Amino acid sequence: MELSPLFLILALPFVAGLAVVLLPSDSRDPATWLAGITTLACLVLTAILYPSVADGESVRYQVEWVPSLGLDFTLRMDGFAWIFSMLVSGIGFLVVIYTRYYISPEDPVRRFYLFFLAFTGSMLGVILSGNLILLVVFWELTSIFSFLLIGYWHHNQAARDGARMALTVTAIGGFALLAGVLLVGHIVGSYDLEEVLKSGDLIRSHELYVPTLVLILLGALTKSAQFPFHFWLPNAMAAPTPVSAFLHSATMVKAGVFLMARLWPVLSGTPEWFIIVGLAGMASLVLGAYLAMFQQDLKGLLAYSTISHLGLITLLLSLGSPLGAVAAIFHMLNHATFKASLFMAAGIIDHEAGTRDLRRLSGLFRYMPITGTLATVASAAMAGVPLLNGFLSKEMFFAEAVETHADSWLDTAAPYAAVLGSALAVTYSIRLIHSIFLGAPPESFPREPHEPPFWMRFPVMFLVIACLVVGIIPGLTIGPFLHTAVSSVLGAETPQYSLAIWHGFNLPLVMSIVALASGALLYLVAGDYLERSERPLLIGRIDGYRIFELVMVAMSWRWARLVEGIFGTRRLQPQLRLVVATAIIAAAVPLFYAGLGFGQYGIGVTDPAFVGLWVVGMICAVAAAYQAKFHRLAALVLMGGTGLVTCMTFVWLSAPDLAATQLVVEIVTTVLILLGLRWLPKRTQTLAEPDGGLARLRRFRDLALAVMAGAGMATIAYAVLTRAPPESIASFFVEKSYAEGGGRNIVNVILVDFRGFDTLGEITVLGIVALTVFALLRRFRPAPDTIERPEQQRIQRSYDEAEPDREPGATATDYLFVPSVIMQWMFPVIIVLAAYLLLRGHDAPGGGFAAGVAMAAGFILQYMAAGTVWVEDRLRILPVVWIGGGLLLAALTGTASMLFGDPFLTSYFRYAELPLVGKVPLASAALFDLGVFGLVVGATVLMLIALAHQSIRRLRAARIEENP
Repeated sequence: MELSPLFLILALPFVAGLAVVLLPSDSRDPATWLAGITTLACLVLTAILYPSVADGESVRYQVEWVPSLGLDFTLRMDGFAWIFSMLVSGIGFLVVIYTRYYISPEDPVRRFYLFFLAFTGSMLGVILSGNLILLVVFWELTSIFSFLLIGYWHHNQAARDGARMALTVTAIGGFALLAGVLLVGHIVGSYDLEEVLKSGDLIRSHELYVPTLVLILLGALTKSAQFPFHFWLPNAMAAPTPVSAFLHSATMVKAGVFLMARLWPVLSGTPEWFIIVGLAGMASLVLGAYLAMFQQDLKGLLAYSTISHLGLITLLLSLGSPLGAVAAIFHMLNHATFKASLFMAAGIIDHEAGTRDLRRLSGLFRYMPITGTLATVASAAMAGVPLLNGFLSKEMFFAEAVETHADSWLDTAAPYAAVLGSALAVTYSIRLIHSIFLGAPPESFPREPHEPPFWMRFPVMFLVIACLVVGIIPGLTIGPFLHTAVSSVLGAETPQYSLAIWHGFNLPLVMSIVALASGALLYLVAGDYLERSERPLLIGRIDGYRIFELVMVAMSWRWARLVEGIFGTRRLQPQLRLVVATAIIAAAVPLFYAGLGFGQYGIGVTDPAFVGLWVVGMICAVAAAYQAKFHRLAALVLMGGTGLVTCMTFVWLSAPDLAATQLVVEIVTTVLILLGLRWLPKRTQTLAEPDGGLARLRRFRDLALAVMAGAGMATIAYAVLTRAPPESIASFFVEKSYAEGGGRNIVNVILVDFRGFDTLGEITVLGIVALTVFALLRRFRPAPDTIERPEQQRIQRSYDEAEPDREPGATATDYLFVPSVIMQWMFPVIIVLAAYLLLRGHDAPGGGFAAGVAMAAGFILQYMAAGTVWVEDRLRILPVVWIGGGLLLAALTGTASMLFGDPFLTSYFRYAELPLVGKVPLASAALFDLGVFGLVVGATVLMLIALAHQSIRRLRAARIEENP
């Protein structure tokens, strides 16, 4: 099946990001070429699709995911998505060129391009998503990868703080957006974007419209740093300048206004929309411009100007008029061009002069005339000077602001806010140019300033030329593309509008003149004060960063500590008591209201031998619980007895697959727990069983909870078993397992085919658990009463004295020679057994999970027989690679089916004719099972290594104490 260009546009950045990681560490130029070719390819592919969207149509690519829930992998490109895709990929390409000269060779360039390409793919995913749930997924990915990009220089405290703040604010907004999208799906009955866009009247008239609107706007306003969530954006300026240029122009902060414009036909036109969006936009427009004037950091000034211009776009979208939406979309494009060029110019100044502090920069025009000219033109576009693109969209803004859209003070204040915000924009634009390029140069710069290399300056030149060309001949340059974008959003409501430079002497022109003149006059009067100011007037002590930190401290220290003090404990027993009590209450409340009755059917005649087997199992379980107070080893042995009874039960009930898996899991987990028990503090009669009535009361309380939980589960189970059995789904799997899954082992086919998505999630959790266990045990230090060596390990003292250079630690070879040799010889046998279980799993009992645990048992035997150092000197296990490789193989197996237009994880099987062998059944699910096998081996061995290294760490410490 031919790949859709939409899928290629989305997939290429992610694939290239993975490819960058595989390059050598010093591959600065190859990484740049790969990133540049990738973004350029996305740009070309997007451009090719223009004829398909130019006539108001849309291009779709859809793969079924979970159709019954309305969850499909749907990509959709219309004119609006097309122009934004051009913006993201085009500016992304220019940023890659710029980055080649900005990022130092000493920086980890591969990591930068990995994050950059993944972020680019995530933003393209937001733009191209045709399903709202998919849009939210990519929305959150942009938050994650922007966090990594902002904190790229993680040695910088400001970068870490800014990244944390950005992630906190935008991720919380993302959760709100998810809740709002779920409400939209509930109202419309579909998450498909085209269906949602057709349901505007239904959504606006629904009783859930207001909560839906508030939740979606929380997501959009936090992402676009609109008031009152504007504070995170200026604090993200510790990011590398290429990141700032990309985030502020075409991506991250544009995602919020993109979403508001995308859903404008659905959510706008109501008083609630006008008030919430209008207030946020007006406040951001004026406040952002006001704060920008007082900034002493060049990137800080540009950050606050971004907040202001995004507020302008937000205010236009709030008006609910088609012409307002046209002006908003137009200004999104114009803002991207001049803001990207200004940020890159700021990076050039910082790179060549060694500072971006406006108080230390002056007279740079004589050193950097070309850069100064480019920055001046871009600043003029930002200020709305005629014959530049910013002037055109600002004229449309003024024209729409003076129209009456609602009978409210907010609508009345819109023209005044528009003029005020524009005048302040003129002031900070003049200050930017005057402070940096004009005037007498200082006595010295941190570096001797000079013009950058041509290709570092080229992206700025290209974007500035775009500002000029669009500003002079808008109808011939941006006009057709803007019409395509606008018509895809507004549809039949698309109004008549003009992009002419001259519309006569009218009120919007007067407002522009007033804004330009008053802004220039304000700088003449207050310019010196702005240069010296430490904080803004009137609101200088209101610090968003400080408020955020206070809230975070209150949440993490006061509130969290309060909750922890009530419900938390460092002891395991109270934690389990709380969990069990909560589970009892959660089950009892619905049963109390709904009632619980027993059915009319008996549970049938049960074999006495089977009952006896389970009596043994229950005795082992109760005895294990009792012995755990004093004798952990005895409790572990009794727990093994319970596990063995469970395994025999599976055999009794004709479930050999489950029995084999239970057996190998029981063996491996028992050994791992046994190794871990070595490092727990010893239990004594005095510590384990304190005297007094209070202790007896606690024991009776725990007994009561245990009886309630056990009896409750038994009662519910009996009530279910005595009812008429529901229609079995077993026949479906019996009929379909071979016909559609290609396997005769029904259990394995269910796991790797019918329930493959569940299995993928389960192995992902297993990998996370293994990594967490390893991370925790890396910092674990044994209890003081476990320092003394066990009797067997004291034998090792003679070996240590005879061979002082030998790594410390006794092994089974030192005191159990014959068993240790047998354990070592079993390793190849276990490998063959694991391969046998893996290869037969699709048609007979076995499978990837059982094979993986069996393989892990072989590694455990080697560690026990020969010791940690011996094994790791001879075997390159690399469990993290096994975990990552297994998970990647399982995911790629599922993704491969999407290339053929089938749902994720759809399996394929056929018989292959092999020479001398004949027909051999082949199934893609076998590759998925191989991924499960690899991840299980890696996860188990990683936990084993974490435990084994405790012995090395402790015995090394003991040797140092004995021989200081």
